[in-house]
Amino acid sequence: MKHLTILPGHDKDQRPEHFEPICLEPGSLCAIAGNTGSGKSRLIKDIEQLAAGDSVTGRRVLLDGEAVPPADHLVTSGNLVAHLSQNMRFVLDLTVRDFLTLHCRCRDRKTLSPQTIIDTANTITPEPVRLEESLNLLSGGQSRALMIADIALACDSPIVLIDEIENAGIDKKKALHLLTGTRKLVLIVTHDPHTALMAPKRIIMQNGAIRAVLTRTAGEDRIFSDLDRIYEEQTALQARLRKGEFLS
Repeated sequence: MKHLTILPGHDKDQRPEHFEPICLEPGSLCAIAGNTGSGKSRLIKDIEQLAAGDSVTGRRVLLDGEAVPPADHLVTSGNLVAHLSQNMRFVLDLTVRDFLTLHCRCRDRKTLSPQTIIDTANTITPEPVRLEESLNLLSGGQSRALMIADIALACDSPIVLIDEIENAGIDKKKALHLLTGTRKLVLIVTHDPHTALMAPKRIIMQNGAIRAVLTRTAGEDRIFSDLDRIYEEQTALQARLRKGEFLS
């Protein structure tokens, strides 16, 4: 995939959306913001399902400028899109090692070792994931860190959809840099100004419609610098808090 294009549909009241086609490329980060119920999750679903005017929004999603034939939607979506939801739950009764070995085999990544994926996951979670642990005993943050590392290293999917990474208990900066650094197109739903300003482009949702597509300004670059400093300070305090240290 060279680029993904989103074409207008309509809002909850059937009024047409008014925006120029949105073109997104691998290796980029795009934020999706808006009030609760504004249509953020629906936009994510349109992208995941490669909507062809057949969803409740009437939007169309193109790959490299072309519509995907309806008969190919399921297979193409499965190959192209990875979705990280807020609640990660495993149903397999496997150890982390067995799961990663199986997934690497399915993806034909014979030279990629489970240890490499674990080492990467442990750079973004404060509570280390271990190879012999059961998948079902991992915390929400550990599960997300594991899947982010797995998607970045073992998964061929060029599109990653994420729902509110700031609630995952992981280092979101390292996680997002890992994904975009491995040439993934990352779209992230967020209510957090720091996360939103990490993205050069953000989509604003209202009443089920894309109300605006904004590019980060020079003034926002300065605001992001301040928020980023605060984030690093807060992350350091969180680490001390978890160790049982006094913060003053």
